[in-house]
Amino acid sequence: MLKTLLKSVREYKLYSILTPILMVGEAVMEIIIPFLMTFIVGELESMAAGNPINGGNIALYACLMVVCALFAMFCGVAGAKLAAKASCGFAHNLREDMYNNLQTFSFANIDNYSTSSLITRITTDVTNVQNSYQMCLRMLVRAPVLFITAIIMTLFIEPFMALIFGCAALLLGVIVSICMFKAVPYFRTMFKKYDKLNEVVQEDLTAIRVVKSYVREEREKGKMEVASQELYHYSVKAESILTCLMPAVTLVMFIINILILTLGSNMAVGNITFASVKPSQLQTLIQYSVQILSGVMMVAMCLTFISMSKGSADRICEVLKERTTLPKALEPIKSVADGSIVFNDVDFCYSQKADLMVLQDLSFTINSGETVGIIGATGSGKTSLVSLIPRLYDAERGSVCVGGVDVKNYDLDTLRNSVAMVLQKNVLFSGTIAENLRWGDENATDEELRLACKQACAEEFIENLPDKYEYDLGQGGVNVSGGQKQRLCIARALLKKPKIIIFDDSTSAVDTKTDAEIRGALKKYAPEVTKIIIAQRIASVQDADKIIVLDNGRISAIGTHEELIATNEIYREVYESQTENKTQGGEE
Repeated sequence: MLKTLLKSVREYKLYSILTPILMVGEAVMEIIIPFLMTFIVGELESMAAGNPINGGNIALYACLMVVCALFAMFCGVAGAKLAAKASCGFAHNLREDMYNNLQTFSFANIDNYSTSSLITRITTDVTNVQNSYQMCLRMLVRAPVLFITAIIMTLFIEPFMALIFGCAALLLGVIVSICMFKAVPYFRTMFKKYDKLNEVVQEDLTAIRVVKSYVREEREKGKMEVASQELYHYSVKAESILTCLMPAVTLVMFIINILILTLGSNMAVGNITFASVKPSQLQTLIQYSVQILSGVMMVAMCLTFISMSKGSADRICEVLKERTTLPKALEPIKSVADGSIVFNDVDFCYSQKADLMVLQDLSFTINSGETVGIIGATGSGKTSLVSLIPRLYDAERGSVCVGGVDVKNYDLDTLRNSVAMVLQKNVLFSGTIAENLRWGDENATDEELRLACKQACAEEFIENLPDKYEYDLGQGGVNVSGGQKQRLCIARALLKKPKIIIFDDSTSAVDTKTDAEIRGALKKYAPEVTKIIIAQRIASVQDADKIIVLDNGRISAIGTHEELIATNEIYREVYESQTENKTQGGEE
């Protein structure tokens, strides 16, 4: 896990190395200052005993203490600044690495995660790891140095006191370990509840119009309350365990201070004979005890952050280690000859754990430039079939060839740039119409934009908008209708100048006249492009060169409109039901 995470440190390695060094410098100076104080107190004791005071020695030790304090301050300030740069840079790289790896995921990879979970990992989880990293750079180095050097200095003064400090540190270590052991499982569950909370919020905000139109506000409030309550429950459990940590450490520190004062004072006056401490050393021992136990407290704080971030780190590593299920070709082909498509005995399922195949024994050929319709009931595998063409998924068995080459042998970008998909769910992004259209071709001229919109029958409504092609669509295209969205998505796909264009029920929101105009424009302006049309309306595919009828993931029949009406019962039933409905509608 650490190896995976630390790869994201990169250009911040120097900061990450210098910070612990500065923390060591600060800790050493803090250890030296009480030691120098011993000499000053010794001189004052000598003066109290009637001996002449050596003002030069006192001034020298005082100056050395000031120098040490200034150096410690410099190390502390510089270390804090570098730690902030290192941790923020580490978090920046970590988010970037996660996001970049997400872009390489296949659809099969993406199916393993919910959107809300990925958002939580990139935001909350990375922030937790960032805080832990900063704490480790500073405290996890400074604390052991304070502890070890203070113990060593105490050994020189009085070994018995060092033994007391060691026992106290051991006790605190046991307390910290118990707290961490109990808290970590709660933190892991807590982050899963964060995912659930984000999922509820995301769903509600995305579908706010549906929520309001069905008057479901109270139900959604209830879902939010349940998600918040679950997060609260596990957060309280985890934090309750950790809140016991600081009081326990403080209690041990007070007990140790009382022991030092009691034993030390008795040693100084001679009441205890097996060990001895000079009065000038008593103050030093007290300061060392504070530093030793402070070191343990710092370690406890670090472990607190680490325990909180352990679950986050695991979730981040899960994304970073995920590898695409679409392996690259050893010698990828960089060009697609034409828009021909061949399926050879193709089987497909979304998960290897699935009992049934979504597609079975698919074999057919589509010649370049043909228009092919795909008809079938909901769940028959229409979208799954076309998803194999641009290699959004890989077939479990058999092969899919485009331009005479197996799709697995293409450079993935080359293949997908040759295949344009107008999806069932029309997706537009925040920005202007022109900006959205240029997803198809970022270098497209204004004239090319207008031509694509003309082919998609979108030009007329765009010209009536206030700013025409510079009209701001709003988030997700909320400022245009469903049919207008579909036409803009078709225009965007046409701008790619693909060899294959796939319409996945993408004209369902336009009227039959506009649907026919779009198909006519495609036939006129892009005769060499292979066109695949998934549709529920027979009218959308009846003029196609061939129509594929799917039934439960298998091909029921392939033929023209006239052939299928004569020979295929499924197609004939759909046609007759739609024709009958149309006739009845006309009579009414």
